[in-house]
Amino acid sequence: MKIDIKTTNLELNQNIRDYLESKIGELDKFLPMADFPLEARVELARTTFHHQTGNIFYAEITMHLPGKTLRAEAEAENILAAIDLLKDEIQREIKQYKEKNITKTRKAERLRKFLTAYSPFSRLKK
Repeated sequence: MKIDIKTTNLELNQNIRDYLESKIGELDKFLPMADFPLEARVELARTTFHHQTGNIFYAEITMHLPGKTLRAEAEAENILAAIDLLKDEIQREIKQYKEKNITKTRKAERLRKFLTAYSPFSRLKK
């Protein structure tokens, strides 16, 4: 998976980059059917400089999948916590996208099976 990282008001050091790549890289196992190169655009930001406490770190991810664009965002007191929340939210969206596609495929297969079983032409073969 290719990960594009953009930072705003935040210095991106190697520790944060490695942590982000390990967390977002785990999402590959949820999309094994991907016959296309996966790309994730991640934005990490510090929302304010004058607050000392509260949700001051922001993380956002955008992934383009066939027929759908998945997007998630999270805010937390720590950038690593924001990345964790972000991973959980995008993982939930990926599972929902995947289940919807599986359901559509199963529904189409049921319809095909029904139509072939009750087709007037299927009775001629017997």
